[in-house]
Amino acid sequence: MSTEVTTGPQKTLAADPTGSRLDDWWLRLMGTPVRERLWRWGGPLAVTLLAAVLRLVNLGHPGTLVFDETFYVKDGWTTWNLGYEATWPGDADVQFNAGVTDIFQTTGSFAVHPPLGKWIIGAGMALFGADDPFGWRIAVALCGILLVLVTALIATKLFHSTLLGVIAGFLLAIDGHAIVMSRVAILDGISALFLLLGFGAVLLDREWHATRLAAAVAARPQPPATSSGTPEGEPVPPSWGPVLWNRPWVLAAAVAFGLASSVKWSGLYFLAAFGLYLVVVDALARRRIGIPFWFSAAILKQAPATFVLLVPVAVLTYLSTWIGWFATTGGMYRTWAEDTGGQWTGALSWVPLPIQNFWHLEAAVYNYHVGENSPHPYQSNPFSWLFLVRPTQMYVNEVDPSACGSDICYENITSIANPIIWWCATAALFYLVYRLVRKREWQVGLVLMGMVAGYLPWLLYLNRTIFQFYTIAFEPYMILGLTFVIGLALGSRGDPRAVRTRALWIVGAFLVVCLVVTAWFYPVWTAMPVPSWFLSLHYWLPSWR
Repeated sequence: MSTEVTTGPQKTLAADPTGSRLDDWWLRLMGTPVRERLWRWGGPLAVTLLAAVLRLVNLGHPGTLVFDETFYVKDGWTTWNLGYEATWPGDADVQFNAGVTDIFQTTGSFAVHPPLGKWIIGAGMALFGADDPFGWRIAVALCGILLVLVTALIATKLFHSTLLGVIAGFLLAIDGHAIVMSRVAILDGISALFLLLGFGAVLLDREWHATRLAAAVAARPQPPATSSGTPEGEPVPPSWGPVLWNRPWVLAAAVAFGLASSVKWSGLYFLAAFGLYLVVVDALARRRIGIPFWFSAAILKQAPATFVLLVPVAVLTYLSTWIGWFATTGGMYRTWAEDTGGQWTGALSWVPLPIQNFWHLEAAVYNYHVGENSPHPYQSNPFSWLFLVRPTQMYVNEVDPSACGSDICYENITSIANPIIWWCATAALFYLVYRLVRKREWQVGLVLMGMVAGYLPWLLYLNRTIFQFYTIAFEPYMILGLTFVIGLALGSRGDPRAVRTRALWIVGAFLVVCLVVTAWFYPVWTAMPVPSWFLSLHYWLPSWR
């Protein structure tokens, strides 16, 4: 059906209508600036509220330490009370589960991760009580909720679409891996939030940098016309261009990546990867505005400034999180040099003893990480991570049959992702690699850089004991990649009505399927009592058992 459009005195037949009826309704609904603002913020907040419900309801169950909570919850409590991780008696887990929490000793324990995550977990315990499992997990849960909000806001900015931002937040809100990593008090979910904040700061710096670089070049005094024929008054870019020091988003990224590294050292990979990314972005920006020596300027002129803005700030941020260890004397190796006579000699003898002790501790932690290869039934090869081959079972317990009305009942927590979301996201990543080669879209490159920083380094540690749940560090970028492809599938309001309507139906059906699969798996993510036969139906692959 076509409609007539009058232009002046003539009447012509317009093209077939574009967009769907849903688009027409939505445009009418968003007809005022106030409603647009409500949608711009209300959409991301709505999926964040959904994430909060899925993460906070019955958060205190199970009432026992789960998986690596035995390390991080107790370390969090001693860090909060003593300023450092301390040792516990042999039956500490039994007593801690029973609510007897102040039985820690004062001797420092060998903690293999920096202290910030444990400070954060300890803060939740201080607020809600160390004898309350809700208090053990609330800080990590809040980080997981914020991870959804930040993902939604980043997707909105990256793709210039509130709808795609809401879809990205929705997919992360309902994904089982993200849910489990928000409901168990271990470090990886905390680290993922700081990493994503750093990613967002890099995204914001991109526009900030490009605008100010162009303005700085345009503001340079213009030389008069030359014999080469340059018209008088036409801008002549300087050979190298300016150095930009006013880059607050780079400083914000440095703080965020420093904080992430203060939770787990893997944050250093993001610092290095996005440091290189900033140099590449600067080089391409200089080339776009016509600076002749754009490559050498980026490497020799702007890169040193970017390094100064990024690395020292990240290092200082990291060191600041060790204030409890430096301010006390009970931490592991805190008085190593004094106790063992191992003070440095020669050219480094001037280094203060606390720094020498700190270096010894860091070296010991590094040696542990590179040499850790203790067999574990749920360890997994990183080559299998994108295909969801071996998720980590964090808790299983047989409970009274009356709890589920069956002969055998289990409570189970498995950090398995929503398989539909995960496998589709993996397929999207492979497509993004192809698309980057063909079209060189900067949004695609930025998303893939998140994957490079979060995933590729683990391929260097194939002989180390590592787990599928580490993938929470790069799951937001998998979601962003999937959201990009969903955006392509949706098309735009300018598409023919039949095409646009079909696209909306397909994407809507996909999101509904994802939600149904989440409802199916939610009991085995949250330790709800289920019959053994029901639990077995969730083992879609033999390796999931």
